[in-house]
Amino acid sequence: MSAVMITRKVRKWEKLPGKNTFCCDGRVMMARQKGIFYLTLFLIIGTCSLFFAFECPYLAVHLSPAIPVFAVLLFLFVMAMLLRTSFSDPGVLPRALPEEANFIEMEIEAANGNVPSGQRAPPRIRNVQINNQIVKLKYCYTCKIFRPPRASHCSICDNCVDRFDHHCPWVGNCVGKRNYRYFYLFTLTLSLLTIYIFAFNIVHVVMRSVDQGFLNTLKETPGTVLEVLVCFFTLWSMVGLTGFHTYLISLNQTTNEDIKGSWSGKNRGQNPYSHKNIIKNCCEVLCGPTYPSVLDRRGLMQEDSPAAANSEGPCSFDNPVAQTTKTTAPLIPNEHTPDDVKLSIAAEKSSGPKDDQPPAAMLPPLASPETDAETSIAKNQ
Repeated sequence: MSAVMITRKVRKWEKLPGKNTFCCDGRVMMARQKGIFYLTLFLIIGTCSLFFAFECPYLAVHLSPAIPVFAVLLFLFVMAMLLRTSFSDPGVLPRALPEEANFIEMEIEAANGNVPSGQRAPPRIRNVQINNQIVKLKYCYTCKIFRPPRASHCSICDNCVDRFDHHCPWVGNCVGKRNYRYFYLFTLTLSLLTIYIFAFNIVHVVMRSVDQGFLNTLKETPGTVLEVLVCFFTLWSMVGLTGFHTYLISLNQTTNEDIKGSWSGKNRGQNPYSHKNIIKNCCEVLCGPTYPSVLDRRGLMQEDSPAAANSEGPCSFDNPVAQTTKTTAPLIPNEHTPDDVKLSIAAEKSSGPKDDQPPAAMLPPLASPETDAETSIAKNQ
């Protein structure tokens, strides 16, 4: 058997390294750990469904029909921002090709020189100047690239992400340059939705308790207690998270930079990305241009895959005809030949053709009647 290489076209997302998962032919990109993301969907959809089933009919009649309408619009916007954050490319940077990685290695070795054995190699860092301030570009040993400013390698997704903020398991994806604004809008609108549902749950219980009593109200609307508990514990975390990211946006800073203290402390410089104006910082983060993905997930590439083939070549058949070879050389017995074999050889010779009878190959071909008639006509002429 020999290996034959077959070239076929595949999508680039099928061969992308890292620990992401793709759906819908590469249009949807998420992390592999999606269990908490499904929990997020369940809590949001479940709580809103209980609110629409138990509270909205009563509030629409006794207060205003605009209450359930506004709740539906807010719910749809929350779901849109969540799915937009979870299913989009956060800004993953492509890894270096083997040729590019070798070239970068040669540049680093030429810059550092020969490092004596036993000594640690100097850190692989490049310095760039941004707004009159030196910013260090660190080398990623996994992606084989010098990361751009504000980029970092996510250990969960195993990719370098541009303007990396953090990895959020609640949305099942990294939060970076391309989906941060949608993440912030998701947290903001979810906080508003939580406050909205929590407030009207209290209003619904109070209005019904006046007419029917508190215990009867809880018996008739059993989902109210569950909604109040979910909203109460969700409210503080979501409002706190929204406030923290509002603070970061006003400074044009990321969560990763805030945790590491990149622009704080005595020996740290000022943030070179800040405009020293809250409105300008918010406009840049929330109203800036939408950056295209640099992965080209749905692009086509050629892949060589081995295929099994017979050693006889491409002309072999599925059901080849078995060929047998029969030797015509006479067998000559000797002293090592067994007695039974000698008897069989002698029997074959005695039953063979006579010496005076020529072999079939030397006999002249038989003349057909048509050939005899043609010969006699030629003689008469």
